[in-house]
Amino acid sequence: MASTVGTEQSTLQELAKRHLWMHFTRMSAYDDAEVPVIVRGEGCYVWDEHGRRYLDGLSALFCVNIGHGRGDIVQAGADQAKELGFYTNWSYAHPPAIELAARIASLAPGDLNRVFFTSGGSEAVESAYKLARQYHKLTGKPNKTKLIAREIAYHGTSLGALSATGITGLRTPFEPLTPGASHVPNTNTYRMLPGVTEEYFAEAIAERIEFEGPDTVAAVILEPVQNAGGCFTPPDGYWQWVREICDEYDVLLISDEVICAWGRLGEWFGAIRYDYLPDIITTAKGLTSAYAPMGAVIASDRVAEPFMAGHNSFTHGFTFAGHPVCAAIAMANLDAFEREGVLEHVRSNEGTFRGMLESLRDLPIVGDVRGAGFFQAIELVKDKDTKESFDDEESETLLRGFLSGELYRRGLICRADDRGDPVIQLSPPLIAGPEQFEEIEEILRGVLTEAAERMDVHHHEKHYSAQEETRRG
Repeated sequence: MASTVGTEQSTLQELAKRHLWMHFTRMSAYDDAEVPVIVRGEGCYVWDEHGRRYLDGLSALFCVNIGHGRGDIVQAGADQAKELGFYTNWSYAHPPAIELAARIASLAPGDLNRVFFTSGGSEAVESAYKLARQYHKLTGKPNKTKLIAREIAYHGTSLGALSATGITGLRTPFEPLTPGASHVPNTNTYRMLPGVTEEYFAEAIAERIEFEGPDTVAAVILEPVQNAGGCFTPPDGYWQWVREICDEYDVLLISDEVICAWGRLGEWFGAIRYDYLPDIITTAKGLTSAYAPMGAVIASDRVAEPFMAGHNSFTHGFTFAGHPVCAAIAMANLDAFEREGVLEHVRSNEGTFRGMLESLRDLPIVGDVRGAGFFQAIELVKDKDTKESFDDEESETLLRGFLSGELYRRGLICRADDRGDPVIQLSPPLIAGPEQFEEIEEILRGVLTEAAERMDVHHHEKHYSAQEETRRG
C-alpha cells in the first residue's frame, strides 16, 4: 500500500519497525527500543534523528574512508548522471568505467591490470571464485574447482562467498552451500596452541592442498588482515610463504581486500603493505568511500589471458557493475585521496591511534590489542594470565547486554563482536586524528571499566601499572 507520509521522528520509527528489514539484525531487539536512525554525517561524525552526535568509529561498515558529508564527491556523480546516467558493461563500455579501470590498474601491484566491476564486496568474491574455476577449465585443468579459506574469516553472503566464509553460525542457516570450500587456521597469534609456531599458519595451507589433492584446488582466498575474529595480522613472512605454496601447486592466490584496500592499512592495497603479489584482488567499500555501491575484481595479466582469445569469455556479470555514476564517484574519491594525502595521513597517525588503544591494556578486561593502519581490535578476556575468554552466555551479556548499547549511548559507534572471541573493533574514517583518538579513549576507558566491574573481572597483582600503583598508594 503506497501512501504519502511525513518524516517526523515518531513516524520514522513506526515505518522502520513496520517495513524496514535490517541486515544481520535481531529485529525483536527493537520491539521495545528505538531503531537508531542516522540522518546526517560530517567528517568523522554522524547525527541521529534526535540531533545526538556520534563519533563514527567504524566508518559505517569499514567503508566511509574519506569521511562523511563530502559534497564534492557527490557532485561528481550528479554531473555524470546529467551526461550519461547509465549504460551497461555487457559488451559496451563508457568513459567512466574505462578511466576508472585504468586508474585502478595503475595503483594495483605488479601486473594486476584487468578490472572486472561488481556492485559490492560479496559480488566481488563470488566473481573471483567463478573466475578461478573458469580459468583452470580454460587452461586444461577442469578438476581444479575447490577453494581454501581461513577459519572465522568473513568473505560475503552469496552462496559461493558464504562457502568461503569460515563462521559456522552464518553458514548453517543456508546449507548445503556451494561445494568445495575448506578452511585452515587463521593467524591468531594471541591464541596459538602450545607447540605451534607461526610457520604453521602457512604450512597448514600446503597440508590442506595436499589433503584435497593439488589437482582439485582452484584458489586460496585470504584477507591481508582478517576482519572477523578481530583484526588478525599476518606473521612476518607469512604472505611470501603462501605465495610460494600457491605457485608450487598451481593454485591462484586471491587477496580479499574488500576492507583492507583504499588506505585502510595506509597503502592503496594490503598486498602492497605486506609485499606480496596475488593473482586476484577483490575490493569494494572504500573504492567510493561508500558514496555509491561499487566493487571490483582485479586480475593479473596471466589470469586474464585465456579469456582474451578466440571465442572465450568470462560468462558472468551484473547489471549495475561499472555504473557510470558510481565510477565517477570513485574517481572523485581517489582524487581526494591523492590531493589530501590520505594514505600519508594514515601512516603518520597509525602509531598514535595504536598507542591510544595500547594504553587501555591497564584495564583488567583488555587481553590483546592488534591490527594495522586504521583497522584495530581489542580482545576482551576474563583473565589476563590464562587468557580465559567469556563463554557464550557471558558474551551475550557483555556485548549485547551492555557494551554495544552503552558505547552508542556515550557517543561512539564501533563493533562489539563475538564471531570469534569477544572483541571491540575500531575502523574510523581515514581523516581521523588525535582529537578523535582522545575521544575514543575516553569513552572506551569508561565503558570497559564498567564492563569489567559488571563481569567481575579484576586485576591480578602483577598487572597493575606504575600509574595504578600510584593511585593505590
